[in-house]
Amino acid sequence: MSPIAKAARQTFQALRVRNYRLYFFGQVISASGTWMHAVALGLLVLSDQLHGNGFNVGLVTALQFLPMLLLGSWGGLIVDRVDKRRLLYITQTASGLLALTLGLLVALGTVTMWEVYLISTLFGVVNLFDNPARQTFVSEMVGRDLMPNAISLNSVVMNSARVIGPAIGGILIFTVGLAACFLFNAASYVAVLVALFMMRPAELYKRPVVVRAKGQVREGLRYVWSTRELRDPLLAMAVVGIFAFNFTTTLPLLATRTFHGGAGTYSALMAAMGFGAVIGGLMVAHRSRPSTAMLSLIGLAFGVMLLVVAAAPTEVIAFVALVFMGLCSISFIATANATIQLKADPAMRGRVMALYAIAFLGSTPIGAPLVGWIADVTNPRVAIMVGGVATLAACIPLAFRYRRDHTSEASAVREELSDGEPGEVVDFAPGPTVERRSDETQAPLRHARSA
Repeated sequence: MSPIAKAARQTFQALRVRNYRLYFFGQVISASGTWMHAVALGLLVLSDQLHGNGFNVGLVTALQFLPMLLLGSWGGLIVDRVDKRRLLYITQTASGLLALTLGLLVALGTVTMWEVYLISTLFGVVNLFDNPARQTFVSEMVGRDLMPNAISLNSVVMNSARVIGPAIGGILIFTVGLAACFLFNAASYVAVLVALFMMRPAELYKRPVVVRAKGQVREGLRYVWSTRELRDPLLAMAVVGIFAFNFTTTLPLLATRTFHGGAGTYSALMAAMGFGAVIGGLMVAHRSRPSTAMLSLIGLAFGVMLLVVAAAPTEVIAFVALVFMGLCSISFIATANATIQLKADPAMRGRVMALYAIAFLGSTPIGAPLVGWIADVTNPRVAIMVGGVATLAACIPLAFRYRRDHTSEASAVREELSDGEPGEVVDFAPGPTVERRSDETQAPLRHARSA
């Protein structure tokens, strides 16, 4: 086998699992629709139809994640208690119906700002359950050994979509109008539903089901706070999430106010960032050795690139800088996600990933309006610069604390218990709140790593 073929095999090894392969390609379509929706939503708020400003863009973004901020731990607990595949049927269907409603309102020319606020909030309610379910379902499709690789490939999906979605969205907005983006997004959720339907349940790595009991949300919070390897990256992610990951707020303002462009400029900025993110996701997928030390170094590079984008004097330089910023941003996300999932007790994983979602996405209701306000009273460059300074401030202490060789940390993770055969319930942490259950114990088993 040639070195190139060997590298490709290692980079895409999770795709050898049939269930994950189905999910992967379904997500490519759905995520492209999601990014088309994001591009159109920011421009809709700023359009002559709604006459919004930077604060309105930030508020619409914030409302999509407010439920996560307020009730994220509870949502994670529900995910720990239920079948994740069945839950995803519900959340993906609900998201499609919400996108369809917004698309029809825009097409009919009757949409108002309060309707945009309401639909954004309802998207947030769905995301309260959908996000931790999607995060934890990855390990059920591929098992522990391939989980870092699959998480990185998921990042590639989202950021391939960041290239594809804005590019197609910009064309649709220019030729047809904003409504087409929302309607396409609604249709794109069908791809995920079909992928879920075509999966073989017997090849899933079943997880312990947490039985209802008092104090389980507090139990999850205490567990994370007492585990330094979870607490430190989550705190860093919260700071970065509040001040840096607000691109759906800052990039429309950078495109329209700083560079005096429109939908085409915004789509190009998003596509440049997405192109870099795809490269970053593939690099992390190939390496597949996440650690807190690696996370801190990537965070430092991400902070520096935010400052470079903020200072970019021309559109061309901004496009080039956004490629490298996208590379660093997705490497940071994928490494944080994989590190936290590998460190978390599987019986707690839904609650832990809900806290991760709070730090990464739930912080948006605070960060998006704040960053939008900073852009209004100063300019978009300053808003992006604040994100870069905050990212450096969060990751410098992390780098000093975890300055030991990260390979030893990754090796320790690999020595932990691995998953059993597909179809089995893998009980990592037996206890009074964990119940063994598998709906597929009588089904013929087939190893999930066969193509």
